[in-house]
Amino acid sequence: MQEVSGCLPEHRRGVLKGYARRRVRSQVYPGLLQLEANRVDGVVYLDVPASAWERLDRFEGEMYARRAVSIEMDGGGNLTAETYIVRQEYLNRLEEAEWDFSEFLSSGKSNFRSEYVGYHSIAGVDSI
Repeated sequence: MQEVSGCLPEHRRGVLKGYARRRVRSQVYPGLLQLEANRVDGVVYLDVPASAWERLDRFEGEMYARRAVSIEMDGGGNLTAETYIVRQEYLNRLEEAEWDFSEFLSSGKSNFRSEYVGYHSIAGVDSI
């Protein structure tokens, strides 16, 4: 988050119900799609500044649309948060397989950092 957005806001665990996190064909990063009876466990960043959202929008690129969603927070309660969902016209790029964060950390993150075009679209991240 800090590398991409330029900040590291406070964060908490949460669950996004009614969505699935799938592998993107021939890539190491995921895509979210709305899919009933599914859930995505993840992290919610709080009080993200506008400057960070500008960088994140450029980083995510045309395949993703930022949307407001309802998150069930660990410890109770709901929170409206922004996330990136795969646009309808790109859903054919998603595989049926769930994306695995631990697998990404162990084998895909270094390739992602060096190859993903999104890094080249945000100012000040050329050294990554």
